[in-house]
Amino acid sequence: MDISHIRLLNQQLASSRFSSVPDLVSWMGMVQAQECRMLRWAVGMRLKKPSMKAFREAYDAGSIVRSHLFRCTWQLVAAKDYRWMLSLCADKNRTAIRGYLLYCGRRIEEWEYERANDLIRRSLEGKGSVPKDALLQSLEEQGLVDNAHVMSIYLRRAEADGIICNGLLDDRQNTYALVDDRIPQAPDMLREEALALLARKYFLSHAPATLEDFVWWSNLNVGECRAAIESIRSELITEPYAGETYFIHRDCRVRGYRRQVILLPSYDEYLIGYKSRHHAFEEEFRHRIHNRNGLFYPVILDDGQVVGNWHPGKDAAFFEEAIQPDLTDAFLRYRQFWNSDR
Repeated sequence: MDISHIRLLNQQLASSRFSSVPDLVSWMGMVQAQECRMLRWAVGMRLKKPSMKAFREAYDAGSIVRSHLFRCTWQLVAAKDYRWMLSLCADKNRTAIRGYLLYCGRRIEEWEYERANDLIRRSLEGKGSVPKDALLQSLEEQGLVDNAHVMSIYLRRAEADGIICNGLLDDRQNTYALVDDRIPQAPDMLREEALALLARKYFLSHAPATLEDFVWWSNLNVGECRAAIESIRSELITEPYAGETYFIHRDCRVRGYRRQVILLPSYDEYLIGYKSRHHAFEEEFRHRIHNRNGLFYPVILDDGQVVGNWHPGKDAAFFEEAIQPDLTDAFLRYRQFWNSDR
């Protein structure tokens, strides 16, 4: 079993099956959205025809949504998946926020969050999309003012409470909008159903993967993740490999891979979507993937393996002179993506 080749196929990094941005994002389950500019390329490079214009249209239309979701970090999800996904991770996000504040020596009471949420609603009602700076100015005028760090906590808690998500795409700063104005209501889903759906999406788009990978990706409890896998067990193929148990969804592609060079953005799902990433690089090159503080760098993939770093808008920089793949097609796709928005 060639794990890296199968992952490239199912992550749509090789021979993509998708032309629609919302369909691609929904297939992925969620896409790490830490760095907004690189997020656009992370989606675009997975389309049959890379298009920044298509990404912008989907983002502005609200058919894809950026918010703090699983792992209490920025994620991009399809609007149709947003509400049931938030229901799975909201409580853990609130707990994470509370724990982080206590670590920093600060405590915010529930009544303070309720007041902040009310003021945030008032600031956004009837406004559509509001830049972060303008939102913070409005909150200050209403009496909610603190240092930048604490204000960001209020916004993150409002995301966990399902009050706000991203607004229109802005190249300069984050924008915010009311969830109820941007995302259609959806029927409530039982937690067990939502967990099964999340597991299905993960093992369709990220296979081959282990239970530990799924736990890392979702940040849900081990017991819930194990139960979610069991609930779709009839759909999964089990593959033992190097002492680990890998799951592949029966509808995954395992053949059809063709070698290619890929400009992978920072924080990409191909690396960050798994607890263990050793299938994609040699251990001696780990420092080229990320630093000790969890900062992930843009990397060059050749045949599924990291062979160098690249810098958006600049020539690629290699860390091993003997490995120099032909980057012509990779850079052509990258330029076509950004040029499509002009």
